[in-house]
Amino acid sequence: MMRVLVPVRLRKAVRTWFDSRYISIADHRQDIRDALWEVRTLRREMATLQSEVERLRTARPQVADKAKIDDARRLAQETAKALDGVLQNEVLVWQAIDDLRSRHHAATAGAAAAPTAGAAEPAGTEGQ
Repeated sequence: MMRVLVPVRLRKAVRTWFDSRYISIADHRQDIRDALWEVRTLRREMATLQSEVERLRTARPQVADKAKIDDARRLAQETAKALDGVLQNEVLVWQAIDDLRSRHHAATAGAAAAPTAGAAEPAGTEGQ
């Protein structure tokens, strides 16, 4: 390795540049401590989660009573049939409303046209 004489100002500038690019040893040690603390915390959380998983695996699911299952199914089917009837009735109601609206509009249009025709006839000749 060769040594070269470097001016003091240049050496100081290079050292300042290197120092600004790298963290200090104390900061590096603190980062390592923080990372180690995180690892320990995560290890504890993993142990807790693993014990919870094991507890859930060993827990036996309760066997549902067949009568309750059948009753729930029957009620669901009855509800579906009743709701279907309600929806069909709603369709019929809206069809009736639309029919009444169209009749009303037709009657209104006919009544509006009738007075103009009646006004052209002489008085007393409506029935003849």
